[in-house]
Amino acid sequence: MGEHTDAARTIFDTVRAKIGDYFIRCNLVEFDQKAGDPLNPALSDYEALANTNLSSTTEQLATLPLAKIEANKPLPLDEGINPAWIDAINAFKQQVIQPLLGSKTHLSADEWHTLCDRFAAHQAWLDAKQGAMVESLGIQRVRTILAGGFQDGIGALLQKDQALANVSDAINSVEKLIRYHRHLFQLLNNFVSFRDFYMAQNKAIFQAGSLYLDGRRCDFCLRVDDIGKHSSMAGLSGTYLAYCECRRKSGSETMIIAAAFTNGDADNLMVGRNGIFYDRKGQDWDATIIRIIEHPISVRQAFWHPYKRIGKMIGEQIEKMASAREKSVQDQAAAGIADVSQKTEAGKPPAAPFDVGKFAGIFAAIGLAIGAIGTAIASVVTGFLSLVWWQMPLAILGLILVISGPSVLIAFLKLRKRNLAPLLDGNGWAINTRAIINIPFGTSLTQMAVLPAGAQRSLTDPYAEKKRPWKFYLFILLLLGSMAYLMQSDRLNEGTIDTLKGHIGTLKDRFLTGNAKLDEANDPATAKEILPASPETKGAEGKQAGVDEVSRPATGQVKNEPVTSADPALDAPVPKPAPAVKLR
Repeated sequence: MGEHTDAARTIFDTVRAKIGDYFIRCNLVEFDQKAGDPLNPALSDYEALANTNLSSTTEQLATLPLAKIEANKPLPLDEGINPAWIDAINAFKQQVIQPLLGSKTHLSADEWHTLCDRFAAHQAWLDAKQGAMVESLGIQRVRTILAGGFQDGIGALLQKDQALANVSDAINSVEKLIRYHRHLFQLLNNFVSFRDFYMAQNKAIFQAGSLYLDGRRCDFCLRVDDIGKHSSMAGLSGTYLAYCECRRKSGSETMIIAAAFTNGDADNLMVGRNGIFYDRKGQDWDATIIRIIEHPISVRQAFWHPYKRIGKMIGEQIEKMASAREKSVQDQAAAGIADVSQKTEAGKPPAAPFDVGKFAGIFAAIGLAIGAIGTAIASVVTGFLSLVWWQMPLAILGLILVISGPSVLIAFLKLRKRNLAPLLDGNGWAINTRAIINIPFGTSLTQMAVLPAGAQRSLTDPYAEKKRPWKFYLFILLLLGSMAYLMQSDRLNEGTIDTLKGHIGTLKDRFLTGNAKLDEANDPATAKEILPASPETKGAEGKQAGVDEVSRPATGQVKNEPVTSADPALDAPVPKPAPAVKLR
């Protein structure tokens, strides 16, 4: 059949099952005549088709037998065929029967079996056929190629290639080595030994980029897919981490990173702060902190942390006290205004005006607190100044160790135990060992901002606030507080003032006598020229002393206690102050 074999094969496969069914039915009727009526369509089948629009494509027609079933009856090819199969039988007759069997009006069972055998042989040839790759070229093109002598040329080229087999194998080996060095070597240096991470020459394969935030550049940044899962493992690393949500301005792409802060302090690190993240490709992302895992950052931060915490606590307490006092004053004022309004509406006279004297106790309490603080500071300073000069720095060092020592020690121990493994385990890696990040290496992972070479800071502030004499104001406040405290405790009265005058006069006489003795020891001639006081002077002094004694109130027994002194001139009794009289 030549080139028409494939078309004939397609038509044969189309009618093969239906023609086979027809001959099997005829053989069954030949076997038993009673099977003739059941194997042919029943009257009910035709009645079901009576009310249907029939065509050659009706499915019910296609299921009926190909022709009337009778014993030993050949298949008619021109008439008596099921209308649904007329076109297929005509094509089968023209493309298969006529080329192979000649012109036929009927097809016997033996002829049908012959056709089946021939197409079975063709199917076996198709199954064993080779050259499917060139089949698409067509038989004519294939024959042209075979006739052109190309096979010998191709064979010569193949022999030449076989002669260079060793060179080709060497090239393949070099290519394999290059690929191993580029990919496998990098894989080993990042998944096994972490050489790229610790050598700091190239970024490790798990480092996503660099985060610029709070005057620092964090080079240890990991990309995180599940922040909940990663944070549960990251706490075991002992590293201060800031989870940031990164967004591209030019698109809707987002990602989450975990940045490790290993240098500086955490004073200005908080949720909501913004920074810039640069990935490995140099693309910039807007980064915002969304979660923080707190751990020590550096020894310097641990040293200053107790002082900052104490200052913060004092500030919070002062703020709370001020807020409570302000609220109390506001409540009292509101209550007073409401009371006055009620009394005014009732026709009663308003209350007496606000008396400032009622708050004398408050000012006295403030003075007492200031005095206590001043006393404590004075005792500390006095104790410090009483030390030997070489003991002073030791005392300062001891105080620093007491305050900052525990914090620094704990931070030092934690910083030495920082571990990379939990950070990678949180991302799904399987790390079988500890990957320690010590203090020097951790410091190198976060770079602090520095001035460029040749740049200088300008410390001149054109908008600086004018300096105020706050030291003078503080001194006046302390002085007033002390006076209020002394007045409130009945320690400042007229007798106290007279006592102070007596002490000042005693110190003055001691100073003058000491200077006279010193001059006499240095120059005896000059000492002889010093004349005793004249009787008039002594009389004036006696009268003045009498006046002073008369002017003092004699409401009680005055008891004089002698003051022992090496100088007889200083042995005069000092009067004790009279009972206290409050000064208002």
